[in-house]
Amino acid sequence: MTDALLYEQDGGIVTLTINRPEERNALSDDIIFNAFLDAANRINEDNSVRCVILTGAGKAFSAGGNVKHMRDKEGMFGGSPAELRQSYRHGIQKIPQAFYNLEVPTIAAVNGPAVGAGCDLACMCDIRIAGAGARFAESFVKLGIIPGDGGAWFLPRVIGRSRAAEMTFTGDMIDAETALDWGLVSKVVANEDLMAEVRAMARRIAVNPPHSLRMAKKLLREGEHMRLDSLLEMSAAYQALSHHAKDHGEAINAFFEKREGDFKGE
Repeated sequence: MTDALLYEQDGGIVTLTINRPEERNALSDDIIFNAFLDAANRINEDNSVRCVILTGAGKAFSAGGNVKHMRDKEGMFGGSPAELRQSYRHGIQKIPQAFYNLEVPTIAAVNGPAVGAGCDLACMCDIRIAGAGARFAESFVKLGIIPGDGGAWFLPRVIGRSRAAEMTFTGDMIDAETALDWGLVSKVVANEDLMAEVRAMARRIAVNPPHSLRMAKKLLREGEHMRLDSLLEMSAAYQALSHHAKDHGEAINAFFEKREGDFKGE
């Protein structure tokens, strides 16, 4: 794992930290793109992981693309139109594919500005909790470009079409309280309390049976585009598997014995 994306595990909770504070945690090169892909694969293959926290080092969550590189036509922003298209398809677009398809619940701990691709990255998570100093902007239009990382798909699903259109067409920044009012985040807390609040949420999730968590998340994802009858069929199959899992029996025993379950992922 590269130092650009720190991977730390405590019990069933993995914390991923974008570790480029000097660049406001920009998302502009293959190092960080591949780091997200590697982290997602590692998490999906590790049944001990039950929840993921994503945050940024320093004062920003993520400022999105590196504007200096845009200006200088460097890295992913250089080359012909055909080369740029490939740079996006095989570069930053790895992140929405990898992070959206994480099998476990994800929480964005938005510790500062989440701008452009950084805003979209927060929307790729299942839950968003913001520090009071967090700000959000779907700012691509301000730079004469468009959301190239899937923002036009994620943002309307989080805050609805009208608010998403407002953010996308104006590029304006909104503060944490507005984000809360619009449903972009679940909660706003004092900056100094952010990680404690997010870890508490992660622990509330991680105490549950890992197979149930992964299957429930898959159903939520599939429900975004699947017909009801198809989703019901999938739910029935998942439920049949759940009823024969050892963790289901342990959950029932824990319920009647009024204690927390001891789940093994079996």
